[in-house]
Amino acid sequence: MPVFDYDPPERFVAGALGQPGARAFFLQARAEGRLTTVALEKVQVAALAGRLDELLDEVLLRSGGTAHIPAIAPTDLADDGPLDLPLDQDFTVGTMTLAWDPETSQVVIEAQEVVDEEDTAAPEPAMLRVRISAGAARAFTQRALRIVAAGRAPCPLCGQPLDARGHVCVRLNGYRGGESAS
Repeated sequence: MPVFDYDPPERFVAGALGQPGARAFFLQARAEGRLTTVALEKVQVAALAGRLDELLDEVLLRSGGTAHIPAIAPTDLADDGPLDLPLDQDFTVGTMTLAWDPETSQVVIEAQEVVDEEDTAAPEPAMLRVRISAGAARAFTQRALRIVAAGRAPCPLCGQPLDARGHVCVRLNGYRGGESAS
């Protein structure tokens, strides 16, 4: 199982390529001339960002406010640059785990390659492991949430993304209240 380990990376970001409705999402880690790019779903980016914030808030709460965790992302850690090139995908993410390392005061993020559980001869899945500071985690979250929000606008009724080719709203379901069917 290849493990792409970054402790800490020079850069760790989420990014997207393509037009809203047809975007591809990636995580990228870079350090010492190495670059790892993994593909994942938009919902995985959103979940990772949300869980990172929850983890940091919980660590801060349990420490009684003594942990060195910023409440918001430090501006000097903001990264609004494009994904690094070349964009060579190393693998597609299946599962992710998060942890707090109290000895180093770092967040540990592991993204494991999707596996075909029926293929017993398949090699061990690859893994991207990144250790980042709490401030870097807050900055990652801020960028990731902006990337996710930059997609198609949501339908005001059902919340599903509006599509330029049309949208069948599940809330309307072809029925308009108050009209008689004559």
